[in-house]
Amino acid sequence: MAPTGTASQFDQAALERRLALQGKAGPAALVQNARVFGIACFACLGGLLYGYNQGVFSGVLVMPAFDEHMGVWTDNGSKKGWLTSILELGAWIGTLYSGFLAEIISRKYCILLNTGIFIIGVVIQTTAVTSSAHSSILGGRFITGMGVGSLSMTVPMYNAEVAPPEVRGALVGLQQLAITTGIMISFWIDYGTQYIGGTGDGQTDAAWLVPLCLQLAPALLLGGGIMFMPFSPRWLVHHGREEEARRTLARLRGLSTDSELIELEFTEIKAQSLFEKRTTAEHFPHLADGSASSTIKLQFVAIGSLFKTRPMFRRVVLATVTMFFQQWTGINAVLYYAPTIFSQLGLSGNTTSLLATGVVGIAMWLATIPAVMYVDKLGRKPILIVGAIGMATCHIIISVIFAKNENQWDTHSAAGWAAVAMVWLFVVHFGYSWGPCAWIIISEIWPISQRPYGIALGASSNWMNNFIVGQVTVDMLDSMKYGTYIFFGLLTYGGAAFIYFFFPETKNLSLEEMDILFGSVGAAQADAERMREINREVGLEDAVRGNSVNYDEKPTLEEKQRDARDGDSD
Repeated sequence: MAPTGTASQFDQAALERRLALQGKAGPAALVQNARVFGIACFACLGGLLYGYNQGVFSGVLVMPAFDEHMGVWTDNGSKKGWLTSILELGAWIGTLYSGFLAEIISRKYCILLNTGIFIIGVVIQTTAVTSSAHSSILGGRFITGMGVGSLSMTVPMYNAEVAPPEVRGALVGLQQLAITTGIMISFWIDYGTQYIGGTGDGQTDAAWLVPLCLQLAPALLLGGGIMFMPFSPRWLVHHGREEEARRTLARLRGLSTDSELIELEFTEIKAQSLFEKRTTAEHFPHLADGSASSTIKLQFVAIGSLFKTRPMFRRVVLATVTMFFQQWTGINAVLYYAPTIFSQLGLSGNTTSLLATGVVGIAMWLATIPAVMYVDKLGRKPILIVGAIGMATCHIIISVIFAKNENQWDTHSAAGWAAVAMVWLFVVHFGYSWGPCAWIIISEIWPISQRPYGIALGASSNWMNNFIVGQVTVDMLDSMKYGTYIFFGLLTYGGAAFIYFFFPETKNLSLEEMDILFGSVGAAQADAERMREINREVGLEDAVRGNSVNYDEKPTLEEKQRDARDGDSD
């Protein structure tokens, strides 16, 4: 079953106090938090870069002008897989260094630095028009991958830390909406630029150079604009800049610095930060000075600590396995090789395949919008389960159609279009479910000191599995044919089962209250006492009481349920 935690009376009182002050979730809450919403939208240009880079290469790969430069690298399935998947390998490297980098220089400057790395990679790719050809693509996509890999974990982290709980899922989910927007734009740009010089042998190099160069526009905008964005309040508190953190938090919420909600949220953040600093100082005193070198060393200690207790190990399993199943739904097999897949399903002509690929982008983009608006209201768990069952069923239907019509597409074009429609429906199910919700999960379940490393671990799982999928898909399509869809379908059904049995619902909980859910806070008597001392020290008890009610005397949720049962028995 899903892991659960038992809250103390104080923890339960704090949770209820926040729910009473924060307001309802849903679209109205986005309007109420318009400033945070705007900041998150801008930060999600990083997701746009990620999505555009993911989608643009599928169309470039089938352009005749590009093939002339690549030679055997587009004729051989394994080499073609390397041209595609080298970006994911770079992204995996990017996730490894971004954990301590985001902690040392801040989430804000980590976004800035990796935007620069992304730009360098794009420039190198454009030199493929010279004799360097495949070397430029391989090297450029690897460096670009480092940038998008880091942004893929830093942007959700940043959005999660500036957002109030009632809209946190929506703002983190914006990352997926930005990704699908980038994918959609890239597919249609590919469709349009393929006509430069013609769609055959007369096609000019501009047909594939223009789509690659256009990546620079949002990158330059993000790099310039991020300088004007606020720091994460949680990062500021953790680095001793408390007054700046309080002012930033108040500006983000549109409230005064002495607002009751600001006081409660600020003291919760401060209490959790102090708890983790003092715990680090007790267990690793030689790494508690906050220096850059100690932070780098502490990354490995912190990652190791994720595996030492049952509550933290549950988070590790949840993050890494969720990302495993997200990639093995086959979503990136579709995104990276959509024109190839549609050709196998009977669509004749490169133009028709690219047109069908463009519909993939639109379908996924439209499906992501309701997820962003309602994920905090409906919850993560039901959306993930329904999405997985829908995707898996689409895979199985495609495999049946493929098996029956593999050698007769010419005379059964309707069957081919039915299979294409199932691909479109597949990306719809992904767009509202596993696309945004998987990233929401890995960004919100970690405590402050371990959040950068926990997110890096989850993102690392995403990118390593992404790399493997990109590497093997071409060979799978060539050798397994319809068996490829059966394989992805069975794994996706497995993802639905994993969520059903092991995922705890996290909607409407603050980042600090995740410890209640997973049973981490107060698990040991010494930790519980340290947290109680810190709560009193920073004034969190007063903030929870609201200077009027003694919440310590309120019954816990478990006690209420027990009293209700006793009442029924009477």
